[in-house]
Amino acid sequence: MLSYFQILILALIQGACELLPVSSSAHVIAAEKLMGLDPSSPEMTMLLVLLHTGTMFAVIVYFWKGWKRDYFGSKAQFQWFAIQVILATICTGIVGYGLKIVIEKIFMRGAEHAEIENLFSNLPLIAGALTAVGLLIIYAGLREQKQPRHADIQPQHSFWIGIVQGLCLPFRGFSRSGATISTGLILGLPKQKLEEFSFALAVVLTPPIIAQEAHRLIKAHALSGPNSVLHLFAPGLVGMVLSFVAGLLALKLLSRWLEGGRWKFFGFYCLAAAAGVLLIHFKVK
Repeated sequence: MLSYFQILILALIQGACELLPVSSSAHVIAAEKLMGLDPSSPEMTMLLVLLHTGTMFAVIVYFWKGWKRDYFGSKAQFQWFAIQVILATICTGIVGYGLKIVIEKIFMRGAEHAEIENLFSNLPLIAGALTAVGLLIIYAGLREQKQPRHADIQPQHSFWIGIVQGLCLPFRGFSRSGATISTGLILGLPKQKLEEFSFALAVVLTPPIIAQEAHRLIKAHALSGPNSVLHLFAPGLVGMVLSFVAGLLALKLLSRWLEGGRWKFFGFYCLAAAAGVLLIHFKVK
């Protein structure tokens, strides 16, 4: 039975890591493993999604002034911004859903209850994803230019950022923000625009994921009435509030590191985290 103290710990981990490019999901899942919980169960995946929702609201609060200045100043600005977000999200949906079908229908063929969420408890896979994104972040940091080649995000940039974001969806550990911002840096885009754009994509992506995991959770339980619904979602709602507060603090730290030219150090941290996840795997195996 998940206790509220455990929810507090997981919410603080999620909030502190979600908006840093180090994969909050990997950290939360590692903590769940140490607590003896099953990260792939409907209850835990729903909790994780609601923790993400808390940080989504933190994103909206933190970036609202920047979005209003850069993208909501005029109808033309908003339309251009919306087009880029929609284009990137469509690319993400195509790649992410395609990977889900391939993994569930081919690689998980014959398995009972073959669902992409089953991968969320696979610590060696998470360690591999952390390693991959760590190397990508380091490469982007080394390639980072003081004078970006492009002042604004163009459709070709949105396309590639959306593709990379889609690759992140099935694999916990492959940090979404780390991968998308790194892709933009490699393409020669300015840090501030990338930061705002990457988290705008997170805001758009979160609601359909909430709906998907809520449906999965409800299917897994025979509900007898409103009290049952409240019982299922109450832990996540508490965690959502806690992760919102921690997420605001993490965003401030992320902005300072981005502007300070220390992006590559997040990559080194991801490599160290990958080693830590493997140690946990062998400890709890």
